[in-house]
Amino acid sequence: MAEFTMELNDEQKEVRDWLHGFAADVIRPAAAEWDEREETPWPVIQEAAKVGIYSLDFYAQQYFDATGLGIPMTMEELFWGDAGIALSIVGTGLAAVGVLANGTEEQIGTWIPQMYGDANDVKVAAFCSSEPDAGSDVASMRTRAVYDEAKDEWVINGTKTWATNGGIANVHVVVAVVDPELGSKGHASFIVPPNTPGLSQGQKFKKHGIRASHTAEVILDNVRVPGSCLLGGKEKLDERLARARERAKKGGERVKNAAMATFEASRPAVGAMAVGTARAAYEVALDYAKTREQFGRPIIDNQGVAFQLADMRTQIDAARLLVWRASWMAINGKQFTAAEGSMSKLFASETAKKVTAQAIQILGGNGYTREYPVERMHRDAAIYTIFEGTSEIQRLVIARTLSGMPIR
Repeated sequence: MAEFTMELNDEQKEVRDWLHGFAADVIRPAAAEWDEREETPWPVIQEAAKVGIYSLDFYAQQYFDATGLGIPMTMEELFWGDAGIALSIVGTGLAAVGVLANGTEEQIGTWIPQMYGDANDVKVAAFCSSEPDAGSDVASMRTRAVYDEAKDEWVINGTKTWATNGGIANVHVVVAVVDPELGSKGHASFIVPPNTPGLSQGQKFKKHGIRASHTAEVILDNVRVPGSCLLGGKEKLDERLARARERAKKGGERVKNAAMATFEASRPAVGAMAVGTARAAYEVALDYAKTREQFGRPIIDNQGVAFQLADMRTQIDAARLLVWRASWMAINGKQFTAAEGSMSKLFASETAKKVTAQAIQILGGNGYTREYPVERMHRDAAIYTIFEGTSEIQRLVIARTLSGMPIR
């Protein structure tokens, strides 16, 4: 087990500086354009693929970093560049985590490479869990998967929403109900291969922030996938469902469902995204406060501004430490006995919203215009308290974990 440390090693520092350079030289100059266009920045993703950032090998190296800091470090630097473009670059990772968390070795080796493609033919993937009537309330999920034993196929019907890369993805990972009587315990995850009949893109959403990232509905109309596309395999699913039924009869321990396993693994990474956006806004505000003069002196000479910046930096550093702790715990197999993963996402996401708002305030009228990036950063930051579990859900998870009570 790697010791917990707050100091990156030399290799990690080299990777961090490389990522920071890409974010500064490639992502930031393109940020405003793609935010206005509200389109997937394919040229930037391709540049990331060419240098090796958008690749299975790179993310595998970071994901399996023994210190747990590879992924949060990566997320922070890319999202420091721009949240919308960064999400287009890393959005495939959520689908990949879904396969890693639930799939067999064969499924991992078969499908994750197809999610990324290569530098000459870039692909993306989508993780599809939320539905129009089932966001935080995963037990209300209606998308159904029914097994056709004669053909060894699963038939999937339903509509997914808020899917990053939904409809434009090469590979979709879809969470569906296989046993309605078990509620959220009766879910399973499926691979929908490229060009599968019956899968189509529904509404593409025009968003407040992260506008360079494609978000859409995914419609599944009698989508048939081979039995081998059930993540983990049918034998494992049957065993899990049998245990869930037995525990339900006894009123026993809760069983995690497929979607929650994916979200639990990714929450500290989302926290790191929020840290990157907050840090970017703080740096803009700091530079502005040191150069902007009012009444014959830089505005940072005023305590009202200086103290805001002090609080902003303190909150950012605290958020990063919570993210790093949770990431280290996860990679080293330590249980989140106090919901440390949810803590990291909750605090970091709330920090991003607060810090970006303070940055606008420090820049005054300039901060409210699109001539300065903090306006975009503030719009982008709003999503962190919403996706992959709202702040309210994070607080619920934390409270339930600490109390052991079924708080509602």
